Amino acid sequence: MNRLGLRLGLIAAILLASSLMASCRSPQIGEEINITITADGVTREFNVPTGSTVSQALQTAGILPGSLDKTEPPFYTLLSDGDTIILTRVAEEFSTEEVVISFERQIVRNETLPEGETRLVQAGINGLESITYRSTIEDGVEVSRVTVKTVVLKEALPEIVMVGAQSSFVPLNIPGTLAYLAGGNAWIMEGSTANRRVIVSTGDLDGRIFTLSPNGEYLVFTRKSNKPADEEINTLWAVRTLNLEPRLISLQAKNVVHFAAWIPGTNSVAYSTVEPRSAVPGWQANNDLYRVSITGGTPRRLLSANSGGVYGWWGMSFAYAPDGQLAYARPDGIGLVDQDGGYLKPLLEITPLNTHSDWAWIPPLVWGADGDSLYFVSHAPAPAPISSEESPYFDLSAVSFESEAAVSLVNSSGMFAYPAASPLRQIGREKSFKVAYLQSIFTEQSDSSRYRLMVMDRDGSNSNLLFPPVDANGLEPQVPVWAPSALEGQSGDFIAVVYQGNLWLIDSGSGIAYQVTGDGLISKIDWK
Repeated sequence: MNRLGLRLGLIAAILLASSLMASCRSPQIGEEINITITADGVTREFNVPTGSTVSQALQTAGILPGSLDKTEPPFYTLLSDGDTIILTRVAEEFSTEEVVISFERQIVRNETLPEGETRLVQAGINGLESITYRSTIEDGVEVSRVTVKTVVLKEALPEIVMVGAQSSFVPLNIPGTLAYLAGGNAWIMEGSTANRRVIVSTGDLDGRIFTLSPNGEYLVFTRKSNKPADEEINTLWAVRTLNLEPRLISLQAKNVVHFAAWIPGTNSVAYSTVEPRSAVPGWQANNDLYRVSITGGTPRRLLSANSGGVYGWWGMSFAYAPDGQLAYARPDGIGLVDQDGGYLKPLLEITPLNTHSDWAWIPPLVWGADGDSLYFVSHAPAPAPISSEESPYFDLSAVSFESEAAVSLVNSSGMFAYPAASPLRQIGREKSFKVAYLQSIFTEQSDSSRYRLMVMDRDGSNSNLLFPPVDANGLEPQVPVWAPSALEGQSGDFIAVVYQGNLWLIDSGSGIAYQVTGDGLISKIDWK
């Protein structure tokens, strides 16, 4: 082939390649596709540049979407010729309405009334709450309505009706004042178990704090708060038990979970606080201590907030001696509180229990009646390979300030042994006292076990089972409550316990048990 032929062939190849490239090139700017847009009740056709997204096509058509509007297909979709866009206008509207909260009716069985007789204790009052809704509207039609906020403007007050449930239990003479919590209300017995009267009928006592002053003249207690639990758990109150028409006294304290008690020899109450939390257990302990007078005034701080040691988020507890000394217990030890200096003086370290849960164990703690000894539950070690923090064994122990020695009195009593010392009694030439405590039925599962009431001498000797008998179900964990004084003719002092929701009195000498109530509503007791 000559040179001219080669040149003509090369030119033909170039032209062919150019033609193929032209046929495969991308659409050029200026080319358009036809689409259909439906918006605001109108459907129209538009020509938009090739390669446009839904969002760009709406902009080209002069249609402005709102921040909540939606399209089908979505805004980011690349369009093709003949596609259809549907724009849905979306709006939100907020509305508020007030709704009446109907009051509840509480029926309280009262054994002081004849069977079938009723008595209105408190009239019910409806409450009021404000509910805010958010409505979602699409193209003018409401498609959803959800509640976004509820505020209680006025708490409903329950109607409380007493219904006679007179029991056949024989009335017993009792010393002092015995207070008990039943159905959210506070009652007292004086002189005889037949003499009962309600002193707080609000129906909202939560049972976290329920304690009489040393002379039984005042009852200190906590009430459920009207506010959300993550804002306020409860509030602290007092009432004078001697008044025929008791008046509630606010102690200007809130979020009291673990401790509040009368300070011996004063007209003041000490208490510790927590900070509410939405997460379990519902609080973060402050591990602080305050003092407030029953006659009014601003609370005074005795102990500043602190970490509380190991598992301090759960909290700590305290116990007053008859002479006003103050001891503390927390998951990792026990000690004394310097109330003037505002600091802790550790006595004994205790291996904290790892519960692997959202609660912590605080060693039960009580002073002996002489003020020279402390009784407490210690965490005993377990054989290998069980770690010391996971040991299931707990002993009832005591520390003497006279001998400066700590001894174990009862092996494997259980983590909720709750020792309680009787008042001092004159025995021969010296004064002495006894100690009641709970013994777990299943010693290696004492966190869930039921218990039996025991009594022993102050040194741990002569331990005897009192109640209930071995062939009956045990007690739920609780602090046994001693009578403030003896009755003539008794071989021992009464000990009060709650068994199956009822009040029982047990003679600590003879072991004879007396059932006092039968309505099954009692949850807390105290006796002074």
